[in-house]
Amino acid sequence: MTSSASHSQPAATHGSGPDASGAAARARTTPTPPPLADADPTPRLGGAVWLALLVVYIVWGSTYLAIRVAVETMPSFLSAAARFITAGLLLAGYLLVRQGPAGLKVTGRQLASSALVGVLLLTGGNGMVVLGETSVPSGLAALLVAAVPLWMVVLTAFGGERPRAAELAGVLLGLVGLGVLSAPAISGSIEPAGVILIISATLLWATGSFVSKKIPMPGNVLAASAYQMLAGGLGNLLVGLGRGEQHGLDLGAISGRSWLALAYLVLFGSLLAFTAYAWLLRSAPLTLVATYAYVNPVVAVLLGWLILAEPLTGPTLAGGAIVVAGVCLVVSVSRRPGRSSRAGSPARLAKGPSARR
Repeated sequence: MTSSASHSQPAATHGSGPDASGAAARARTTPTPPPLADADPTPRLGGAVWLALLVVYIVWGSTYLAIRVAVETMPSFLSAAARFITAGLLLAGYLLVRQGPAGLKVTGRQLASSALVGVLLLTGGNGMVVLGETSVPSGLAALLVAAVPLWMVVLTAFGGERPRAAELAGVLLGLVGLGVLSAPAISGSIEPAGVILIISATLLWATGSFVSKKIPMPGNVLAASAYQMLAGGLGNLLVGLGRGEQHGLDLGAISGRSWLALAYLVLFGSLLAFTAYAWLLRSAPLTLVATYAYVNPVVAVLLGWLILAEPLTGPTLAGGAIVVAGVCLVVSVSRRPGRSSRAGSPARLAKGPSARR
């Protein structure tokens, strides 16, 4: 480019045709347009995104069963508090060992943002699911949580970002599949209060996920996860104490399988899957991340069949197939380039909420 511009000056100062020479000079001095590949800087989703999605798909699909086992002999909010406080302390300790105090260094605004998101996700979202599962089967709970993508689309629409038609179609298709899946489950006797609790939890979870993109979060994803789990765990502790769950609590009466379920929730459901989810929120389109709520019920149903010998009925198989089709539709749209103008696009998420400190 520089060489071309430097040679253009002599050509512009002499010659028999001033119009022709001027045109030639302008042609040579006009900057060469960038290659077509650089016209769209939006990066394609890499293998790390799909691996993190797989972790969230499978591990969180299994946590509904683990929660159900844990609350057999553990109080709801106090068990959730033990899960997230333990996981948060373990993650914070890991950061201190690997990165020193700098690994946990955040600004006051980032700490407040992490606390807000942690309370919305883990106290309001997860805590209410745990309470709901004391009267709602784990499979049905997973089906109800599938309302999260719908809330996310509604929230992004209120935020001024119009979803693509294919994204809406994928969400609606997934909800149709979940309706087919849930039809046999809701035909029995189910506590209405438990269902309302879980539906409310999905709204709070979607709100926390949406808000996390709009407020300044710590640049270190692991630190953000640690603070969110500690805040959410403390929130669950306060709610549990407020509900009086500590009265009559006998640690010796808690079954071994409930302890194992709690350990699984700490190590896999929180440390592994929640950290992967927090990373996905800033590394992948929101509509793509939300598809976990479609896959989790399918995983929950399959685990019920494999572990608890629950029958696989025709509606279950049909609903699962429709759900997978809806996920594929949303994923296919999310993988397309040219979404840099959208808040849920990889280009904008590459900056991350921490870039807006």
